[in-house]
Amino acid sequence: MTTSVLISGGGIAGPALAYWLRQHGFAPTIVEIAPAPRPGGQTVDIRGISKVVVERMGLMPAIKRAQLHERGLEYVRANGRTGAAMPAELLDGAGPVADIEILRGDLAGILNDAVAGDVEYLYGDSIAALDQDTAGVLVTFTSGSQRRFDLVVGADGVHSRVRRLAFGPEEEFVQHLGGYGSFFTVETPEPLNHWMKIYSAPGGRWVGLRPDHDPRYAKALLSFRSPVLSYDRRDVDAQKALLAQRFTGLGWHTDHILTALRDADDFYFDSTSRVVVPEWSRGRVVLIGDAGYCGSPLAGHGTALSLVGAYVLAGELAAADGDHVRAFPSYQAQLQAYVDQRMELPPGGITMAMPMTSLGIWFRNASTRLMMSRPFTGLLAKMAAAVPDKIELEDYSVERGNPVRVAAEEAE
Repeated sequence: MTTSVLISGGGIAGPALAYWLRQHGFAPTIVEIAPAPRPGGQTVDIRGISKVVVERMGLMPAIKRAQLHERGLEYVRANGRTGAAMPAELLDGAGPVADIEILRGDLAGILNDAVAGDVEYLYGDSIAALDQDTAGVLVTFTSGSQRRFDLVVGADGVHSRVRRLAFGPEEEFVQHLGGYGSFFTVETPEPLNHWMKIYSAPGGRWVGLRPDHDPRYAKALLSFRSPVLSYDRRDVDAQKALLAQRFTGLGWHTDHILTALRDADDFYFDSTSRVVVPEWSRGRVVLIGDAGYCGSPLAGHGTALSLVGAYVLAGELAAADGDHVRAFPSYQAQLQAYVDQRMELPPGGITMAMPMTSLGIWFRNASTRLMMSRPFTGLLAKMAAAVPDKIELEDYSVERGNPVRVAAEEAE
């Protein structure tokens, strides 16, 4: 009997998991609350062992065609002059800008194309209730329909509905890290020349621009430090008003970005948070990606965790012949050390990245210039190379139950 699996979330983790489940003979269904695939979105990266996963999926050529070729990160002053810069190649892609940067919507589109025709999609719907028993899970959808599945996977992000229904309230698992961030598209106010540019202002505020495929446009970033705020996640106008209040009059291209903010139709706003779930499964329900282990945007490993997590979860289900009682704990055991490694924040965390004072901004820029000097870049690159991803990817045989160890160094 073919095991049926309902996956909540059609972003990155969901389609990646569906791909591998189909390879192993399972029958996945994806439910996605959006009415159609979501284009655009912020820039994400593929680094380390996640490259091995997309190569095994045969998707690296498509990803290479869609990548943005960012040259690195520049911290700029209010007059536009560079205060410090971190070229991507100096740290061999291990810095804030990786060697493979791609728009989230482009990567999601590639993953969705990889499962097109093989996986059932339920767009414009979501899960309202889960009722587990010894034989499966009865799922009630917000549309009112009901269906039974053998297993349910929450791949629905930081604010996972599956996690809330099966594990408990969000407050038990989501840790606020002291900030908020927003992304949206703007007309490019100056040539970016393939650089990500960040202007920092006192009060822990970031105003950023990242390249798009079309040089006439850029992805704007507005981030600020703050304790937990009370706001309606569905009220976009109120979120835009909050950003306008925080950023008006800062200089550089801020006014241009705030003007574009008013009519932005790809607007995204959320807290800078980390998700920690001690046990990733409850009965026949399991979590993957940001829903179960999110290290925050500051860590920059969310996409890699989703891709690797999807590969391991599907593989362990295949090795256990669909037996979730064996597969789910093994999935967490295989992945835990890698997740713990990727959950670590950069040195200094949000305090170092987004200083509150002019002196703090000067110190961060000076420290960056020092790190980018010739003696330090070579040392940092060697240090990064000396710490491989803490996981060995098994080559899960399609025949099931015949995993062959493959060294993580394959990612090099």
